[in-house]
Amino acid sequence: MSPERERHRGVFAISVAAEMVSMQIQNLRVYERRGLVDPDRTPGGTRLYSRADIERLHRIRELLAEGLNLAGIARVLALEEEVRRLRDANARLRARAAEQPDEPRG
Repeated sequence: MSPERERHRGVFAISVAAEMVSMQIQNLRVYERRGLVDPDRTPGGTRLYSRADIERLHRIRELLAEGLNLAGIARVLALEEEVRRLRDANARLRARAAEQPDEPRG
């Protein structure tokens, strides 16, 4: 399994995840209901949080400490994801352009 796929594989139960990020279990459930985090589920419905989910929960905690409400946090997280996506696309385009031979200028 690739390191990126491993980072997104759910392995931590909600109690462990809550302890890792110093949050109450109820808060994690609220964040899931609000769409801020989307943990994996076992066939029996048990939530399994990944390392990526834990990183996201840490970011949520930081934003809460800065005074944002959950709607503001959702917007910040969406914008941060969009920036990441655009940077990746830009890097791919730059790499592709670097591979192209220079066209003659005239």
